[in-house]
Amino acid sequence: MFDIKKTQIEWGGKTLTLETGRVARQADGAVIATLGETVVLCAVTAARSVKEGQDFFPLTVHYQEKYSAAGRIPGGFFKRERGATEKETLTSRLIDRPIRPLFPEGFYNEINVIAQVLSYDGENEPDILAMVAASAALTISGVPFMGPIGGARVGYIDGEYILNPTNEQVKAGELDLVVAATGNAVMMVESEAKELSEEVMLGAVVFAHDASKKVINAIIDLAEKAAKDPWDLPQEDDSALKKQVKDLIGKDIAKAYKLTAKAERVAAIAAAKAPLKAAFADADSTTKLKVGKIGKKVEAEIVRTAILKDGRRIDGRDTKTVRPIEAMVHFLPRTHGSALFTRGETQAICSTTLGTADAEQMIDGLTGLSYERFLLHYNFPPYSVGEVGRFGAPGRREVGHGKLAWRALHPVLPSKEEFPYTIRVLSDITESNGSSSMATVCGGSLAMMDAGVPLKRPVSGIAMGLILEGKNFAVLSDILGDEDHLGDMDFKVAGTSEGITSLQMDIKIAGITEEIMKVALAQANEGRAHILAEMNKALGETRGELSAHAPRIETMQVPKDKIREVIGTGGKVIREIVATTGAKVDIEDDGTVKISSSDPAQIEAARKWIEGITQEAEVGKIYSGKVVNMVDFGAFVNFMGGKDGLVHISEIKNERVAKVSDVLTEGQEVKVKVLEIDPRGKVRLSMRVVDQETGEALEDTRPAREPREGGEGRGDRGPRGEGRGEGRGDRRREGGDRGPRRERGPRREGGEASRDEGPAPEFAPAFLTRDDD
Repeated sequence: MFDIKKTQIEWGGKTLTLETGRVARQADGAVIATLGETVVLCAVTAARSVKEGQDFFPLTVHYQEKYSAAGRIPGGFFKRERGATEKETLTSRLIDRPIRPLFPEGFYNEINVIAQVLSYDGENEPDILAMVAASAALTISGVPFMGPIGGARVGYIDGEYILNPTNEQVKAGELDLVVAATGNAVMMVESEAKELSEEVMLGAVVFAHDASKKVINAIIDLAEKAAKDPWDLPQEDDSALKKQVKDLIGKDIAKAYKLTAKAERVAAIAAAKAPLKAAFADADSTTKLKVGKIGKKVEAEIVRTAILKDGRRIDGRDTKTVRPIEAMVHFLPRTHGSALFTRGETQAICSTTLGTADAEQMIDGLTGLSYERFLLHYNFPPYSVGEVGRFGAPGRREVGHGKLAWRALHPVLPSKEEFPYTIRVLSDITESNGSSSMATVCGGSLAMMDAGVPLKRPVSGIAMGLILEGKNFAVLSDILGDEDHLGDMDFKVAGTSEGITSLQMDIKIAGITEEIMKVALAQANEGRAHILAEMNKALGETRGELSAHAPRIETMQVPKDKIREVIGTGGKVIREIVATTGAKVDIEDDGTVKISSSDPAQIEAARKWIEGITQEAEVGKIYSGKVVNMVDFGAFVNFMGGKDGLVHISEIKNERVAKVSDVLTEGQEVKVKVLEIDPRGKVRLSMRVVDQETGEALEDTRPAREPREGGEGRGDRGPRGEGRGEGRGDRRREGGDRGPRRERGPRREGGEASRDEGPAPEFAPAFLTRDDD
């Protein structure tokens, strides 16, 4: 029933298996890729005809993670996979970027590439496996794909490169780099690094390329067994049409590209192309589409020739010069931190917002629930390029550019212990003519420094371009938008003065060599240093204080066995702390308590409250408290946040007090001194030995009394009335615990008590004597 074809290789110490013929047999190409116990299915389908008027290549890549792959049920209300997560979007782009340039020019048939994670073992990441499966499925499908490509992830620990590291190894190491490549050249690079040198980064790319070649050979082996017949593509000679178009608009296009201002240049190019409409007004739709494409080729040739021959770029710069930079901080008065970064005609408004732990992003994925404390969101409105267009939720491009800037800034952030804030950077692009993502890196770095985030070092970023004709090439620093469209490479490098934090490369040709990458990295280093110097003019180091509008977070530690007391039954205590003080309180499982508020007084009030709950009272120490209950024989005072003690009526004042309510009211703030803490934790307090205005201790002028013989039940009286709370008060509060019974005389025959002593009334405290009347 099944015509199964399979190939296997040892790859990074594990077995990589590629199989076709068992699943999804109606697709043009379907491959199941397995590494360890991670399994990915990729199916490719292609339309046999082109839609009328189609003038672009409609390639769509979808990557989806099935929660069942990890034995999980999706969280939330809807218990099924829904819209693409950020990781799924980024992985879809990761697959799309290296395969798109490998389809022939003029091929406009719609193609769907769908990769689904069917099993995940927690060790072998499915994104690289999905890229390999997509490459294999395209190679055996018969569609005109000039692959295959291979892919690999590289880590770097203790000076050694690691092929396809686990998540734990990536976290422990200094590099997370993904490479896609053909057998001859690198097609795509995506990375995050902890300030590594250009030499280490280049070595990692070469290491990944070598590992990719093994995968490419495995795909070729599978294709030799299972590939379908290749599609026939008609070959057309458009040389005559191209000469006609060039004669019509060539000179005017060349003049237009000598204008350095973008708006003037765009208008001049549109005017130069106008004769084409008149000349081909009566042509059929297919010819009109060809003419439009040829017109773009003429533009590209003019620009590329000028750069390679004269070293002159569109805006008049040489290949290494960076456009003028203007940076300013504290651009927005009410944000926690902000910056306006302008480089030529590219501009970003970046703002930083600091929040508490409950503002962290919860991520539900194959590995379970996780939380991210650093967020970076990038927006690209249509007015930034002077166009009318869609404005709404971010698309794949916005997600990808934001993640690139996130990777560039993430390695220099302080640890959670050093800076216990959730950090959000928002980048709104207001002008764009070349690498708004690198403007986001620069502006985001400045905005965080303005907010008081203690970055290890400021980060700058630059976008490099490439013009390649045969063996001749030119690397361009700080490329314009037109140079990006008409060039062969988009090579973005971000980092600090100490090294690279992020590297991303996309190629529009069939790959670039190690030599070109080496030149591009060295030239980017010079550009980054120049941009950093310009940024330092605005703000050279992180501000020493947070914005007045930012929340303050104070961290304290409480014993684990006290966490329950701070939280209270059903959260009653912690809710009361928050409601009363106005501060926000978060408690972690290890006893770490984070108190946050923009008002330091609120933080201090909550801190003292929690200290009162968790600390033990000390005999002889004076505390502030609040009267919470009054009884005939005294008042119960809540002090240290959560402890109650009894102030006996005789300890309220030095003079006699007839009724407690004559002196005290519930809710009254008082100063008390701890007199005694019995073995059961009951606390006796005194007000009369404390100055109620200043809180200072007063000398006790009341004469002490000798304790009566057998007075263990009566209490060590000392000063008048001292010790009453141990019987009567506790009995009323705790439900009848009267303390130790007083000693009785010998019992008469028949069990009656001696008349010399007689039984004490059950309602009377053991320490009450005739002298107290």
